[in-house]
Amino acid sequence: MSLNFRFAVVSDLHIALPHTIWDHPSRFHLVEVSIPAFESAIEHLAQLDLDFLLLPGDLTQHGEPENHIWVQKRLAKLPFPVYVVPGNHDVPVLMADKQSIAFADFPNYYRQFGYDDPKQLYYTQQLLPGVRLIGLNSNFFNEQGQQVGRLDSRQLRWLEEVLAAASDELVLVMVHHNVVEHIPQQSRHPIGNRYMLENAPQLLQMLQRYGVKLVFTGHLHVQDVACSQGVYDITTGSLVSYPHPYRVLEFQRDNYGREWLQILSHRVESVPDFPNLQELSRQWMGDRSFPFLVKLLTQHPLNLPLAQAEELAPSLRDFWATIADGDALLDYPHFPQKVRRYIQTYGAIATGGTPTLIDNNSTLLLTMSQESEFRSQKVIHNS
Repeated sequence: MSLNFRFAVVSDLHIALPHTIWDHPSRFHLVEVSIPAFESAIEHLAQLDLDFLLLPGDLTQHGEPENHIWVQKRLAKLPFPVYVVPGNHDVPVLMADKQSIAFADFPNYYRQFGYDDPKQLYYTQQLLPGVRLIGLNSNFFNEQGQQVGRLDSRQLRWLEEVLAAASDELVLVMVHHNVVEHIPQQSRHPIGNRYMLENAPQLLQMLQRYGVKLVFTGHLHVQDVACSQGVYDITTGSLVSYPHPYRVLEFQRDNYGREWLQILSHRVESVPDFPNLQELSRQWMGDRSFPFLVKLLTQHPLNLPLAQAEELAPSLRDFWATIADGDALLDYPHFPQKVRRYIQTYGAIATGGTPTLIDNNSTLLLTMSQESEFRSQKVIHNS
C-alpha cells in the first residue's frame, strides 16, 4: 500500500525566558536566541502543510516551570500535531526544586503532545493510518542519584509489547539520547559517551528484530545521520547552537513496497537582535572551545601531553562548529600524523576515502537496510 507524509524535526530548543537565563561565560548554548529562533523555525514550518512535528527533547534550558509552560502554550497554537519527549535539561532533578520541575511531572505539561497517560514518561501514538510513533524516555536516575541516558527495564518490556502489536505499521521512534554512534567510538569516548544510551545495544537489537528503521534523536547538538544494524539514527542539531538547524522530512512508499525518506535541512539565519546569527554563533562556539579541545586532545585515545594539546588547540577552534554543521571535511596537514588521522575520523569520509555528504540533504532508501550498504543507499541532494 502506498504511503506519503511530510513532517519536521526541531530539537534541543532550550527555551529560556529572559529572566531564567544564567550568565555563564563558558556556556556553549546561545539561549538568548531560543525563543526568536523557534519562532523563526515554526513560521517557516507553518507554511509547509506538515502532517506532524517531532521535538526530541531539551525543550527548556533547565526544566524551569515557567519555560515548560511557555513551550506548552506555544505548541498548542501550532497548526499541526506536535509530539515531544523529555531531554536531560527538561527533567534534571528527581524531585522538584526551586529551579526545575520534578522528573515525574513532565507528562503533565505535555498531555496534548503525546502523553495521554500523565503517569508514564513514554508513550505510543498513531500518527496516521499505518504510521505509529513511539516516544521514549531516556532519562534515568541511578542509585547515586545521577542522571544518565538509559531505558529502564519496565520501559523496555513495554516497548517490546508495543512493537509486537505494531507489526503491520510503520514505526518511528523518538528518544533524546543517541542510539547509534555519531562520533568515533562514542559509547566509549570520555566526552561523547554521556550523549549515548547506556543500553543502546539492547535497544538496537530489539528495533532490528521488529524491523524498525527510523529513530530521531537530539542531545548531541550536531547534524548527523548514522546507521547500525539497519537502524538509522537521525540526530538533529540545536536551535540554540551553531548552525541553528531543523529538518523537513518526507516519507514515501510506492505500490511495490519500496520505501525512502527524503531529508532536507534548514537553518535559522538571523533573528531580530542577532542579524548575523550564523557568523556570530560560530564565533561564540569557537571562543568557548579551548577547554573542550584540550580535554579532547589529552584524553583517550590521543592522550597528548598537556603542553602539546594547548599548542594544537587554537588551530582547532572551529572543529566542533564544523562537526555540528554536518558533512564535515576535516584535515590539519601540519598536525602530527597520529593527531591528523584521528581528527579526520570525525569527517564525512566513506571507507573508500571519498567524501560522503549525507547529514543534511539526502534520501535514505529504506528497502536496502544492510549496514554494509549504508553509503550506497543514498541519493544525494546537495544544497
